[in-house]
Amino acid sequence: MYFGAIRTLAAALSLAFFLLSAEEPDSATVIRNIDAANYVRYGNILGFTVTEHYSVFRGKDETHPAAEMTVKTTYKKGAGKSYTILSQSGSRAIHEFGLLPLLDHEKRINDPASVETTWFTSANFLMKLKPGVTRTIDGHNCIALAITPRHKAPNMIDGTLWVDERDNALVEVEGVASRNPSVFSGTTKMMRHYANVSGYPMATHSRAESNSFLFGRTVVLIDYTGYEIQLRPTP
Repeated sequence: MYFGAIRTLAAALSLAFFLLSAEEPDSATVIRNIDAANYVRYGNILGFTVTEHYSVFRGKDETHPAAEMTVKTTYKKGAGKSYTILSQSGSRAIHEFGLLPLLDHEKRINDPASVETTWFTSANFLMKLKPGVTRTIDGHNCIALAITPRHKAPNMIDGTLWVDERDNALVEVEGVASRNPSVFSGTTKMMRHYANVSGYPMATHSRAESNSFLFGRTVVLIDYTGYEIQLRPTP
């Protein structure tokens, strides 16, 4: 009877361990899934257009933008991104020295020759699963990975990557820029939210906030709407 009880206890512990292991995602598997998803997305999206609305706020006021701009963005695989300005209002200085350089920067980082260096992959970031850290974002049960860029750049985020626990699809990234855009800007906090569009995570909202002794507090919001995506034909 004693040995029977021991066997029963051992079986119960084995089952408990199995269930616990099933609940806790495997870090290496999650990272492999994230890497693979980037290449699948790049291989299957041949191009897209999207309307991007930029709002710039200064100081504590996040109700009345100091400048706004709406652009039509066109992406073509092998060619990168191009922009057509649809409307703009507010400070001309912000347009000239803030928003237009931002668009030029987006063109550069989407150059086909170097675009892979900006992806959220283990080649570009040190990634580590945060055990037990979860969050619900827009109905997605998400798990978290700590990410640290392997090379520093203003567009490379040092922070947290949130992915859907079911398929490891990208849902949100938040943190700080690994390098400040200029000597005049302070630490830049960044966030970008994604949603499933035609089967792939696409940016729907971005926020960047910086503080500097020279310019004070600046917040830039970007909203992405009206995606039209061209996919590779299914064999």
